[in-house]
Amino acid sequence: MAQQMIETRRRASAVWNGGVPQGSGTVKLGSGTFEGNYSFGTRMGNEPGTNPEELIAAAHAACFSMALAFALTNDGHPPTSVSTKAVVHLKQTANGFEIPKIDLVTEGVVPGIDEATFKATAEAAKKGCPVSKVLAGAEITLAASLAS
Repeated sequence: MAQQMIETRRRASAVWNGGVPQGSGTVKLGSGTFEGNYSFGTRMGNEPGTNPEELIAAAHAACFSMALAFALTNDGHPPTSVSTKAVVHLKQTANGFEIPKIDLVTEGVVPGIDEATFKATAEAAKKGCPVSKVLAGAEITLAASLAS
């Protein structure tokens, strides 16, 4: 019996009103679970609201955590938990703004696994994570550790 291939489509939308830097917008997930405001001040400063880089960081942290948990489970070490933080770096260059780097910091509670195996599995999960693949134009660093 052939394995069925899975394909999903996820949606989100954004509306921007006005020019930059005065304007503002809203971003909404297709599932309806999140809707937030964004602006020049939320992107380049510390005003309340979200921004594209924060949403990318959330997506990457979530995808990587799930990919790592999947890999650990398949290797016979189902995790109790995997916690990941992602930092997306936005930088202005001579060619405009770009995202040159994303830092992932993950910690796992994984019974019966050693640190070296956990780190190797995390590196493989980083390469296999669909969001890592789509963001491959940026350097993606990883610091992985087991919780004590």
